Amino acid sequence: MDRTAQLIARPAEHTAVYDPTTSAGSLHLRAIEVLDGNWTGTSTVPSHGLYPHQWSWDSAFIAIGLRHVSPRRAQTELETLLDAQWGDGRIPHIVFNPSVPLDAYFPSPDFWRSVTAGRAAGAPRTVQTSGIVQPPVHALAAWLVHRADPGLSRARGFLARVYPRLAAWHRYLLHRRDLGGGGLVSVVHPWEQGMDNAPSWDAPLARIAPAPARSFRRADLAHGAPEDRPTDLDYGRYVRLATDYRDGEYADGRTDFAVEDPAFNALLIASEHALARIAEELGATGTARHARAQRLTAALVDRLWDPAEGLFFCRDLRGGGLIRERGVSGLVPLLLPGLSREIVSALVGTLRGPHFGVGATTRLAPSYDLLGEAFDPHRYWRGPAWFNTSWLVERGLRLHGERAHADALRAAVLDVADTSDFAEYVDPYTGEACGATGFSWTAALTLDLLHDTQAIQETQATHAVPHGTAFDRADSSFKGGDRG
Repeated sequence: MDRTAQLIARPAEHTAVYDPTTSAGSLHLRAIEVLDGNWTGTSTVPSHGLYPHQWSWDSAFIAIGLRHVSPRRAQTELETLLDAQWGDGRIPHIVFNPSVPLDAYFPSPDFWRSVTAGRAAGAPRTVQTSGIVQPPVHALAAWLVHRADPGLSRARGFLARVYPRLAAWHRYLLHRRDLGGGGLVSVVHPWEQGMDNAPSWDAPLARIAPAPARSFRRADLAHGAPEDRPTDLDYGRYVRLATDYRDGEYADGRTDFAVEDPAFNALLIASEHALARIAEELGATGTARHARAQRLTAALVDRLWDPAEGLFFCRDLRGGGLIRERGVSGLVPLLLPGLSREIVSALVGTLRGPHFGVGATTRLAPSYDLLGEAFDPHRYWRGPAWFNTSWLVERGLRLHGERAHADALRAAVLDVADTSDFAEYVDPYTGEACGATGFSWTAALTLDLLHDTQAIQETQATHAVPHGTAFDRADSSFKGGDRG
C-alpha cells in the first residue's frame, strides 16, 4: 500500500458522512497528494521550497482538512506543534526542523535564538522556534479533529492531553497581550496576525526604523516573484521589530508596535467556544468559557466595529484610534455566533459591495479593499485572495443562515483551488495562481469544503451555546443570526 493509499484508508469503525471519489485526477485525491507530499513524518510544511518548517496557524488549518482522511494524523499535527509550546503558554509561529539548512529560510533559528533569548519566557530547550505567535485557531481545530473520530480521540486521550496546553495558550493571550486594557488581544508584529504586509500595518510600521538591508538576506525572493512579495522597506521593519522583541527577551508590552486586530480576536473567541466544548467533553463545565467568549465579542464590537462602514477595523494602540484600511480581517468576525443580526447583515453587505465584490466582481474574498490606494491584485496581503480567509468567511455565512452566499463562495473556492493547483494565494478577479503551488492549507481546506455535509453539521455543533446565556436571550444585542 503506497503512502497516499495509507492516508485515505479509514479504520473499519469510522463512518464517513461524505465519501468523495478518490479516482485518479479527482480534486479530492489531488488535495490528499499535496498533503502527503508536504508531510515530514510528524507535521506538514506549508510548502517545501518557500516554507520548509512547521507554521502555527497553518498546522491548525491543515489538521481541519486532514481530519476527514486521517484523524490520527490530524491529531499528530496539533500535538507536534503543542510540543514546542513555551512555558508562559505561547505557541510559537514557527517550529524549526533541524534537518533544514539555516539559509533555506529567513529569519532562521539563529536569528530568533529562542533557547537563550526566550529562556525567561520558558522557551523549550530541545527544539528551536520563533518567539512570536500566530492567530489562535488551535482549539477550534482540536475540537473539529476530535469530532471527526471521537472513538479514536477518546482512546488516545487526545483532548485530555491538549486541553491544558490550549488553556495555557489562551491564558497567555488574555493576560499578557491585553495591552490596550480593553479586553482584546494585541499583536506585536505583523507576522503574528498572519496577514504580513496588509495596508492596515502601514501607519504603525511607519514609526519603525528599518533594519539595514545588509543585515539580513531574504530567502523568500528565491521562491516567489519580487513584485508579489513584501517590499525591502517593509521587510526591514519586520526584522527591526523582531530584533527588538528578541533583544527584550520576548517580554510583552515594550515594543512600538501594538495593534488590536479583528481577525486575531475573532479566532480567539471562536476557539474559546471550542475550548468550552472540549471542557464539556472532558466532564467539566464550559459555562465560564462561553461567558468569556461573550465578553470578548462585546469588546470586539465596542472597540473595533464601525457601523457607518459596516466593517471591523484594527486599532493602533501606539498611534491611537482605528486604522481605516478595509481588509479581509474585518470580515472574519462573521465566524462568531454572538453577533447581532444588524452587524451580520452589514458585514454581508460589505462583503458583496464594491470594496470586496464577492459574488459580483471577485471570485474569492480579496485581502484588501478593491478601491483602496494600496490595492494590488498580486502583492501578498495587499489584494490577492487567500483560501483560509475565504474558508472562514464561508463558515461565517453558513453559521448565520446566509446559505446561498455560502454555497456560492464554497463553489468558487473549490473551483479556484482546482484550477490554480492549490495555490498559496490568487488574483481575486481571475483566480490566477500567485506564490507557491501545492500549498498545504489550500489543499486541506479544499478537503474540508468537499466534505460539506459534515462541515455544516459541525458548524452547528461547535457554535451551540448553553441555554440562558446572552447568546439566545431575545433582548440581547449580541443575539446570533439565523443559526446563532
